[in-house]
Amino acid sequence: MIILARREKKVIPFNPNYFIGYVNHVNPQYAKVHFPSSVLLNKYIFSGEEFNGGLIGNFVTIEGENFGFIGKIAELDLPEKERLSLSEKAFQSSDFHPTAKVEVLLSFDYFESHKAQRTLNAFPNIGAKVYVCPKQFIQQYVMRFGLKSDQDKILIELGTLTSNKNTLVNISQQAMFSRHCAVVGTTGGGKSWSVSKLIESMMKNNTKAILIDPTGEYSELAKTETAESTILGANSCFSYKKLTIEDLFFLVKPAGRVQAPKLLEAIRSLKCIELGIDKEPKFSAFCSDGVLSKAGLNKKEYERYCYVHNTQIENGLLTFDIEKLEKQISAECVWDTDRDNINIYGARNETDLTNCISLITRIGSVRRTGILQAVLGFSQPENETCDLTKQIDEYIKNDNKFLLRIGFESIGFESQAREIVANAIGKFLLMKARNGEFKVNPIVLFLDEAHQFLNNTVVDEYFDTAALSAFDQIAKECRKYGLFLCLATQMPKDIPIGTLSQMGTFLVHRLINYSDKEAIKQACSSANAELLSFLPVLGEGEAILTGVDFPMPLTIKVNKPIIPPDSKTPIFKDLRSNT
Repeated sequence: MIILARREKKVIPFNPNYFIGYVNHVNPQYAKVHFPSSVLLNKYIFSGEEFNGGLIGNFVTIEGENFGFIGKIAELDLPEKERLSLSEKAFQSSDFHPTAKVEVLLSFDYFESHKAQRTLNAFPNIGAKVYVCPKQFIQQYVMRFGLKSDQDKILIELGTLTSNKNTLVNISQQAMFSRHCAVVGTTGGGKSWSVSKLIESMMKNNTKAILIDPTGEYSELAKTETAESTILGANSCFSYKKLTIEDLFFLVKPAGRVQAPKLLEAIRSLKCIELGIDKEPKFSAFCSDGVLSKAGLNKKEYERYCYVHNTQIENGLLTFDIEKLEKQISAECVWDTDRDNINIYGARNETDLTNCISLITRIGSVRRTGILQAVLGFSQPENETCDLTKQIDEYIKNDNKFLLRIGFESIGFESQAREIVANAIGKFLLMKARNGEFKVNPIVLFLDEAHQFLNNTVVDEYFDTAALSAFDQIAKECRKYGLFLCLATQMPKDIPIGTLSQMGTFLVHRLINYSDKEAIKQACSSANAELLSFLPVLGEGEAILTGVDFPMPLTIKVNKPIIPPDSKTPIFKDLRSNT
């Protein structure tokens, strides 16, 4: 339980000793403040606390008739006529009257000041007094940031305010993740640091997270007692039999005119082999070496068999021997009917076979690609201990493990293997979410380097495209199922705006690129021009925290994680030096 510092002593935010100016302009987003004297902006100490009301980013309080307001100084200015007389000598001997633009963040009840409202139903009046906000007053909001009920007690000890390093920022875990979350920022801004801190906090709170780690930089974090780690292609594989037909289409890219229908028919036939069609006398003559020959096969009997076993055949998974797929596609290249008997399939159709040669070649190439063999288990005996889906199932059931890291560092970039496999993992978790497996015990899926896996498509030989959309679907529908998504990326512009707009919480580190800032502006309803103007000047580890479940945006310094990620930049060396 967190106890607020000096909670027994009520803080009065409108103490005359905190006074700095008057409101002289109001609109729905900000107020302009007139300072009667520049002396009021000087640094001073009162009751042992240091104050400086004249700094960008400082918090202020504003008096209202029925409500008080908290704001943040976004801009300071000096009237034009006073600017002309400004000099070091004049500043020491004369008085000046600066103005400030203050972003109005929230309102609070005079009698229950800890209760804050983000949606303002009242505004400051012209002439309202403005005060420097005491540390202890703002502390009561940020020590339990985002908490909405007595049941919502789990906090993340994220960091401190940049404007006051002694003011701790403790975030409601529910508010942080329950509407999905995005951690963004340029390289070197502290994005990976923040991801590590969030995961560490979840592990400390005994709640579960799954991390897709593309580069292996979080491998040390996963070596802790309450974590598990698996590396695809090294000590685990996502068995191809757990892939969907759609995933297979992504891998082999069949053209839609002839190849796609033949591939579907081949899958259907091989599933019949798995179900034992070769054991029935009426079909056995057409089955050889795990392949069903269509030439001369009775069409009605075959369709009747498929109808009886429709549930197993149409389950959408690749539950067949993929080594036979090339031969089976060749066996599907027959005429739809025989010249002399319309009830049986005809002889080989050389035109269809010619059209399918490129597909057969691609399937062979995919099956024999070393990394895909290792990652998808082609030509390997089934081994449950190495099956990633089994590892995920066991992890979910284990009440003593709170992180599962899925490493992609052994997967190369050829054949879009990383994107397709990540998409398959996303679809597997999506299916489990739809089945209600996370409603009682929610889980957060962290996707690092998210720009690598979202907004991707595969293209067939006729340049028709298909989208890899598993994570988009998770973002759009899985909140109600208890599967929450946390995206981490240095390029938010490369994330589909539809997916980014589903993120309820943003932890935004330094962003310089105009397109990246615009992507955040479009996706984040709580962001505005004043807030985004701070992004290019944020220091390492500093970030703006904003979200629909938080009463106001905060500029914070994220605490150093206990186990930092391995994200160091290689250092150039003098190769001719002896040292």
